[in-house]
This record gives sequence, structure tokens and C-alpha cells, in this order.
Amino acid sequence: MKNVALIGLGRIGQMHGENLVSHKSFNLKYVFDVNNKLNSKFSRKFKATKINNPSIAFKDKNIDVIFIASSTSTHINLIEEAVKYKKVIFCEKPLDLNIDRVNKCLKKIKKFNPKIQLGFNRRYDPGHNSLKKELEKGRIGNLEKIIITSRDPAPPSMNYLKISGGIFRDMMIHDFDLTRFYLQKDEIESVFTIASNISNKSFNKINDYELATCILKSKNGVQCIITNSRHCSFGYDQRVELFGSKGMIISGNKIQNETEIFTKKNTSQKKPLLNFFVERYIDAYKLQLDELALYANKKKKPISSFEDGRRALIVANTALNSLKQKKQLKIKF
Repeated sequence: MKNVALIGLGRIGQMHGENLVSHKSFNLKYVFDVNNKLNSKFSRKFKATKINNPSIAFKDKNIDVIFIASSTSTHINLIEEAVKYKKVIFCEKPLDLNIDRVNKCLKKIKKFNPKIQLGFNRRYDPGHNSLKKELEKGRIGNLEKIIITSRDPAPPSMNYLKISGGIFRDMMIHDFDLTRFYLQKDEIESVFTIASNISNKSFNKINDYELATCILKSKNGVQCIITNSRHCSFGYDQRVELFGSKGMIISGNKIQNETEIFTKKNTSQKKPLLNFFVERYIDAYKLQLDELALYANKKKKPISSFEDGRRALIVANTALNSLKQKKQLKIKF
């Protein structure tokens, strides 16, 4: 088993902690959070040792994996320290909100030959991932169009939104990454963005948006349409469609179960969608850990890397600039 130090015990960190504890390849040895109450509570729950400084985990030769699930602003510093001690690193997205910090970090850590897996969990979702496999088999011929729909059931708290980096760097960054995942070597070339606030004007106060759509084009001309919403009355709407010269493949929503009800007043009434990302992507998070285990055992490189995180952030930044400038912009990696 590989010994792990989990840094960050917020909502996402708690979920990762649960998964690490139940995974056969990992031993959760240390937990750390700046909130001492969370530190104490989850060290007891996970039967792990709480530490008052991440450096304790970095310096411990028995720690194999540093798992970063803390706030975005801490990611770069933690990565730069962890690589010095030759740790395998898992880092939640995004790497940072400032691309200059990410680029400087890349230059600093190159000499250490870092081993970093990025938390773009949607690449690991069985449905979304199967689209890539079918595409590679040539089932739909040449890829021509990608359509991604991502709508949250309700927006996060305003306090979170204020520090999130906005809809493009916090939410749509997953879809930018998924687009690149399907395009493979055919990199995104340009983006045009529109966004608005209709139902919730509170977003205006923080210069953010509840609705956003991006049209991207790859170097080979593949059209990519991404539509996001911070609210959705019927649940967590997550769909991906790949259209090609010979057909189409779709990864659709997941529902609570497959029961359908037929009555005089309703035809084919189905159960509600799974409520949010923890439930919807439960399998993806577990498969992501499976690959981290292989990576830690030097058996396989992850399908989501530091460079994927860097490039997704560049796309997100360019999308925001496109919105501000009201025109299509070239993307420079």
C-alpha cells in the first residue's frame, strides 16, 4: 500500500478522504487543513494522523503520495515543495487562477522530473471516457463536432463564487479539458464567448455569469460548443455529444434508477437526475484513484497531467478575454 497525505478537508477533500480510506492501494497516513476543527474531526474519522504543517508530510520518507485538495491559491506552493521530495502528486483543478504563476512553477519543477496527476475527473467517467474509445475505433468516422452541456442544479454560495475565479476557470474549465481530451493532437485554435445573467442578478455584483456559451474551433476545423449554467431546475445536467462523418455517440445524464412510469397524465416519467457532482461522478473519482495507484507504482502515466491543467487554464482565460473584447480570439499555448 502507498502512504498518502491529504491536504485540504473541505467538501472535495472530505470526499477524496472517504475514497482514499476505502481504496485497497492506499493508506491515508496524514491529514491537514488550516481549520483545526476539521483537522481534528477528520483525523478521527479517517483514523489518520493530523499534522499542523504540510512540510511534515513532505519530509516523511514513508509518504509516497501528496494529495492536494486545498483551496486553489495554495496549489502552486504545495506542488513546488512536494516535488523537491520526489513525491507523487495529485492536485485538484485548477492549478491556479494566474497563468503566470503556473508557467513559473513549470520552469521551477522541470528539473525534478515531477510526477503530477490533475483532478480532471470527467476524463475518467465511464460514459465520457467510452466516447473517446469509440472515437479511436473509428465508429463515427472523422470527428466534426463536439457538444458539451454542463448545468449545475444550483449555484454555490456567494462567498465561494467570489474567490472561484469565475464560471470559465471554475466550472467550464472541466469542459475545456474534456474537449481537448477528445480532440487529442488536434489542439483548440480559437474561441468565441457569450455570457449573461437573467434569473440571478447577484452575479453582476461580482463580475461573474450564471449562463455562458463558448464556440471553439480546432486546427483541423472541428467545431466545439460548450454551454454552462449555474442553475438547472431539473437537476445536474451533464451531457456530451460527438458527431462525426459516419454517425454520432452520446454520453447522457445519469438518473437515480431506470424506473419509468406510464399513466393517463404522463408518458414515460423517469426518476430525477443524480443531484450533484459527488453522486454523478462517483465512479469517475474512484477510477481516477485507480490510475493514481498505478502511477504511484510506476506502472502507468495518468491521462490528466500538469500540462493539461495549464492548457485548460489558458483556454479559460482566452474565453473570458473573448467575452470582454466581444470577438473571436486565437488561443496561444
